[in-house]
Amino acid sequence: MTLHWDEVSFVLASTYRVAVLEHLVTGPATPSQLATDTEISISHVSRALGELREEALVELLVSDDRKKGRVYGITEQGTEIWDTIEAENLA
Repeated sequence: MTLHWDEVSFVLASTYRVAVLEHLVTGPATPSQLATDTEISISHVSRALGELREEALVELLVSDDRKKGRVYGITEQGTEIWDTIEAENLA
């Protein structure tokens, strides 16, 4: 497995990104579910999802046109990054 330290560092730079990615490892979720489960405000969750999506660590599992009931999941690359974070005890 190739280590992606830039991506690892990107995730670790934000506790919100860490929390969102950690939660999505367990399965897909909506922003409101993430906000409730992580006790992070919906605005922070939305921003973290957007940032993680730009880095291709999470993906929108429904049509981009949907404004309600958006479901996000972790990508294969996101899973690799999370595995590295866990293996190295970084989070």
